[in-house]
Amino acid sequence: MGAKSDREGLSPWYRAIYRIKHFGYQMYGPAQLDEHNDPVRRLEQQRAEKVAAARRARLERERGKKS
Repeated sequence: MGAKSDREGLSPWYRAIYRIKHFGYQMYGPAQLDEHNDPVRRLEQQRAEKVAAARRARLERERGKKS
């Protein structure tokens, strides 16, 4: 996927806050946690879900215009 596809539907403010949180968790977060307890992984999962939702919404809008 291209660079645009990993940030589709994310506002510049959301991306900036995401980077700040990600950096903070990397520098000051816990040393090692399981996959389901890791705040960095949880943040990445939330971002992936948000991008997927935006992508689905865009595809639905495009399908509606073609019909």
